[in-house]
Amino acid sequence: MLRFVAEHPEASTRQIADAVGVSNGQGYYLIKALIEKGHVKLGNFTKADKKSNYLYLLTASGIAEKLRLTEKFLEIKRTEYRVLRSEIELLQSELDAIAAKGHA
Repeated sequence: MLRFVAEHPEASTRQIADAVGVSNGQGYYLIKALIEKGHVKLGNFTKADKKSNYLYLLTASGIAEKLRLTEKFLEIKRTEYRVLRSEIELLQSELDAIAAKGHA
């Protein structure tokens, strides 16, 4: 959600909810929680016809949280990659051993 808001500050709550795969009500609740935590601030479009059109802008703490979550996600994916690579190497070794016995 933080990434989408950073890339699309003019998006409506509905667009944000659709992008992250939650209901509009859940999207509103999550945006409100991010605002309350100080990760997102609400601003008005300066040239908007309707003053109800808002910009959702990441604050310094929102940017820091986005970076923290990205680092955490990358570490999880790196760990998964290392485990998967080890499994592939083990399976390849087993196949090579079976193939070597078959040709002996």
